[in-house]
Amino acid sequence: MELSKINRVFFVGIGGIGMSALARYFAKRGQVVCGYDKTRTKLTETLEQEGILITYLDEESSLPDGFLGHQDDTLVVYTPAIPKDSNILNHFINRGFTLKKRSEVLGIISRGMFCIAIAGTHGKTTTSSIVAHILKDTGYDCTAFLGGITSNYNTNVLFGKNNVVVVEADEYDRSFLTLHPDVAVVTSMDADHLDIYGDKSHLEESFRLFAGQLKAKGILYAHEGLPLEKSIGYAASSTAAVKAENLRVEGSRFFFDYRDSTQNIKNISLMLPGKHNVENTTVAIAIALQLGIDTEKVKLAVANFKGVKRRFEYIVNNDNQIYIDDYAHHPEELRVCFDAVRQLYPDKKLTVIFQPHLFTRTRDFADEFAKVLSTVDELMLLEIYPARELPIDGINAQFLLDKITLADKKIGGKDLVVQYVKDTKPELILTVGAGDIDTIIEPLKNALNNA
Repeated sequence: MELSKINRVFFVGIGGIGMSALARYFAKRGQVVCGYDKTRTKLTETLEQEGILITYLDEESSLPDGFLGHQDDTLVVYTPAIPKDSNILNHFINRGFTLKKRSEVLGIISRGMFCIAIAGTHGKTTTSSIVAHILKDTGYDCTAFLGGITSNYNTNVLFGKNNVVVVEADEYDRSFLTLHPDVAVVTSMDADHLDIYGDKSHLEESFRLFAGQLKAKGILYAHEGLPLEKSIGYAASSTAAVKAENLRVEGSRFFFDYRDSTQNIKNISLMLPGKHNVENTTVAIAIALQLGIDTEKVKLAVANFKGVKRRFEYIVNNDNQIYIDDYAHHPEELRVCFDAVRQLYPDKKLTVIFQPHLFTRTRDFADEFAKVLSTVDELMLLEIYPARELPIDGINAQFLLDKITLADKKIGGKDLVVQYVKDTKPELILTVGAGDIDTIIEPLKNALNNA
């Protein structure tokens, strides 16, 4: 497929964070871009404001004229999360349109470019966003496809004038195996997506295959301790090849020193909290230095990186209340998120509102979820967000709540949660989850600000 010969692009599942980045990319190139999604969201509304036509009806009759009959100059991009019985998806299949997964299109775009690919079950969105920001802020430049909305740029796609592309490499459905990076990072390989992989060994094998797709003379960075050969280890550890040292909290910022075999950068300031974000930043710095970017420019870029929406994002921050929202939806992600909150606010009572994501993930990691959720002070549990899945008998919020040993725990709907926060005015609130828990962010913010 030659991108230069494509005049129209339709996205089946355009509201996904990765799909919307590609939609913006093609719109920027001048192609006619349209799409379908099941639900109208803030993101799809923003795409519509940018001139992209979106339908929310899964029917052939809802398609624009240019996408009704087969066209050689038309590309259809779809996400594996779309049900196989989707009417719109089957319309394109039955009429012989060119269909590509999002990951395949990313592979085509990055082919022939200097590709920096960030993979991992946790940390890839923040790490890829830091890398892209450093390259942009220092003037080195890049194009970037990110899995979140960066606060510095308020978008999930960046456009560069050079031949460098930063890509978030997704392990779901083995999507990252379409990439052939010059520089690769693996942040973590914890068991996840077991509905796809079956067990952790198959997941790890997929990451090894990804690492094996490095171009000749490519560089692989991996978090220290991961079972990947020929990788450069990084961590907040004295034994790592690339390391963060002297971690400390001053006010609401983290400070640390960077060290590798040739460089030592002192007193790096970071807005993002937590040891895990220090480590994400450490590997981003290593990549920037590898590209020859000046150390002082790198240090300044890190200091003004504002983070990613829904990644430890402050919604309310005043003398009376602190409200933070985070995308964490895996037990390990919850653990590091809670640790970061405790480091910053060790004396405050932590109230957590959690929406489990997927029936299979809740079932497969129930004991791990229960263990980490039992460490907070107060827990409000929403029902499981199903995403692409059908219900599993016996797997629900009550199933998880029964395993949690915390005394102060309850299940509630979104309206009840908002009312509870309005009535009790918790001093430190954390909303976590990857489903539609973001729809209560504004109501919770209003409840606190008007308390």
